Amino acid sequence: MSSLLTESDLAHEDDVVWLEDPETLDYVRQALDKTKRRNTKPPYLRDGRMVGYARLGGDAEPDPDSGLYKRRVFFLLPHDRDSLPTGLYQEGAPGEAVDPRTIEPRKPGAKTERSQHGPSIATTG
Repeated sequence: MSSLLTESDLAHEDDVVWLEDPETLDYVRQALDKTKRRNTKPPYLRDGRMVGYARLGGDAEPDPDSGLYKRRVFFLLPHDRDSLPTGLYQEGAPGEAVDPRTIEPRKPGAKTERSQHGPSIATTG
């Protein structure tokens, strides 16, 4: 899924767990993953690394068909700006990227000058 998540997609989130300091990242990618559990660290099956995830509250119910919970995960791929500052995303950002400073439980993250253009634009603009 993309950064176009709605509050209804995230209605059962209790908190966000960061595995890395979000203050050091210009952006993170966010997606909804299906997992067996609602509040432990979910498995990560992509390239790159997971930098955070949401834990769901006790009122969250699994999908009746799959028995899995939809949970938000935050991640970065090997070609993202934090690893390759002069690479593909030196300016701009992937569609699912949001500023980690804007992420809260039950609230989709937002795109900001920093997430879209990097810290040098954000501090001079």
